[in-house]
Amino acid sequence: MPRWTRQYDPGVPETLAPYPDKTLVDYVRHNAAAKPNASAILFKGSSLSNAELDRLSSAFASGLAGHGVRRGDRVALVLPNSPQFLIAEIGAWKAGAAVLPLNPLYTGSELVEPLRSADVEIVVALTPFYRRLKDIQSQTAVKRIVATNIKEYLPPFLRILFTLAKERKDGHRIALDAGDVWFKDMLTDQPVTMTGPAPDEPAILLMSGGTTGTAKAVVGLHRSLTEAGHQLNAWLRPAEGSRPDIALMPLPLFHVYACVGAQSHALVGGTPMALVVNPRDLDDLLKTIERVKPTLLSAVPALLIALMNHPRVKSRSIDFSSIRACFSGAAPLLAATKAQFEAITGGRIVEGYSLTEAMMACVVNPLNGPNKTGSVGLPLPDVEVAIVDAESGERVLPQGERGEIILRAPQLMAGYWNNPDETARALRPHGEGGPWLHTGDLGYLDEDSYLFIVDRQKDLIKSSGCQVWPREIEEVLALHPAILEVGVAGVPDERKGEAVKAWVVLKPGASASLDELRAYSREKLAPFKVPSHIEFRESLPKTMAGKVLRRALVSEHQHKIG
Repeated sequence: MPRWTRQYDPGVPETLAPYPDKTLVDYVRHNAAAKPNASAILFKGSSLSNAELDRLSSAFASGLAGHGVRRGDRVALVLPNSPQFLIAEIGAWKAGAAVLPLNPLYTGSELVEPLRSADVEIVVALTPFYRRLKDIQSQTAVKRIVATNIKEYLPPFLRILFTLAKERKDGHRIALDAGDVWFKDMLTDQPVTMTGPAPDEPAILLMSGGTTGTAKAVVGLHRSLTEAGHQLNAWLRPAEGSRPDIALMPLPLFHVYACVGAQSHALVGGTPMALVVNPRDLDDLLKTIERVKPTLLSAVPALLIALMNHPRVKSRSIDFSSIRACFSGAAPLLAATKAQFEAITGGRIVEGYSLTEAMMACVVNPLNGPNKTGSVGLPLPDVEVAIVDAESGERVLPQGERGEIILRAPQLMAGYWNNPDETARALRPHGEGGPWLHTGDLGYLDEDSYLFIVDRQKDLIKSSGCQVWPREIEEVLALHPAILEVGVAGVPDERKGEAVKAWVVLKPGASASLDELRAYSREKLAPFKVPSHIEFRESLPKTMAGKVLRRALVSEHQHKIG
């Protein structure tokens, strides 16, 4: 018995093995058969039942097959949280394809490499992103774009308001080029023979920087999603006799946290998902909370802080009492934030830790048991954690000693897409059993086996829950004709957790303003990657080999601000 299971809440099993030999598609079909009229998706006042989600995803699978999608293909999604995301995702799985969900905030140049490397031929996109994809289509293998308007699943009154007030103004009204197709026209009822995905086939490709900072696609198998769903259901199980759960999902479904975590938890448990298109629209988020009265909330600390600073929350005019548990991850949770939110809601925040490569093999604080300040908690059932020396990554360290965090679980990634060298660097054997994931994060285990993180991946910036890789921003800024050298790192930020900062050395005789560099960055990078701070310097601190010392820059920044 792993030593940490002694700290589990009553009723949480030490192991869930053997796991069902099923996929999330099996659970969609089961939910449709067992509770056909129960809600699967709640969206801006409308509802999609279990039976409708099953029927529409099957219809979309038929449409994909009719357009040449075959088992083993990849289908990309450039969509916000919406019914179309889930219909397309589950439909692609039913057609035998793997899904590559991409951040809709990506610029055209940022979309090219993942689409090209995954050899994607069909993309499902929201209408405002359509032209961006058309502009880079010739640089990829994409043959067809399936476009969908956000209003398609709005309730009738909101659909009319949207058409009159926002559709044209916000770029939602478009005309399709020849060869492309509307989402609603893909929902064909033509019978197509589909056996559904097998548990050991790829389900998802999620973008991650890993421990090296270079963007790669992480491959998760269908069984990985099922296993993550069962582990989270065991950990977050409601008390007997309590009201049925409703999961509020403001975090993007292109991210492992929502895609493999919240979504898998909901589908395995038959829990309705209340989707939020844009979590930065706090007024809409609060309206959703008032409307659906969720019991579960997945969030990042930046979102919790933003919510608590909203005037309606500060005045206590929003009723949060339905929320029994909030899962916080992706960035460190301050003790003050935890205490304040728990006081407002009466629920419990549990902080957790995982990586995209771990496929939500989580370390999480107990829902009811002790939560130690500064700790991210205990491994879920069948998840193992160990600390090894950071230099060689081989010697397992005793409790209390700091080193690299490694994880082992049944659902770890299958590997990086078409990248065996990086896969071997991340997944390594240690004694008997399956491989361990080397996280690149530093931490230690205390006497009760609670995990404490000392430092994040060496240089990875986590801003408002989004992963930002310094090297990518450095490469963009380095192309500016006035810049000689540049270093980028994350600096502490009360609202975002970390903010992106760039330190710039200009070429002799050259000039550039802060506004000019920010405007240049906005042309090349998604908004969350654009530096919040830019500092001009005469030189940058470097190693003997000429590598910029990012941590020295951060240290200087912190010293300046006191």
